[in-house]
Amino acid sequence: MDLLDAARQVRENAHAPYSGFKVGAALRAESGRIFVGCNVENAAYPEGTCAEAGAIAAMVAGGETGLSEIVVVAAGEVPVSPCGGCRQKLAEFGTGDLRIIMATLDGKRRDTTLAALLPGAFGAADMGTA
Repeated sequence: MDLLDAARQVRENAHAPYSGFKVGAALRAESGRIFVGCNVENAAYPEGTCAEAGAIAAMVAGGETGLSEIVVVAAGEVPVSPCGGCRQKLAEFGTGDLRIIMATLDGKRRDTTLAALLPGAFGAADMGTA
């Protein structure tokens, strides 16, 4: 299964009773393993979880800490990009050249990198711990 198919499939499991906006994410760890996540909303807005964060949590729970690419799928006119918080989460486990693919259900697609979405990312080196 490819990442786009995995993201589309997991999107169907999203818990989005408040916004109705389902998002699915599938990432490939450096090992080649695929991990998925979907958004999970909560009545105590904004305490939900983004799809990208869910996929990252699954990756870490699976014993991996390095990303090589991620796909994010949502319905809409144009592909949606990861939110600011998820961009920072991606920066924790990926490099600036991390491939990010954003797609709609009807096939529109935008490919970019983490560096393009999060220039000047804050990381461990900024804390003097790298």
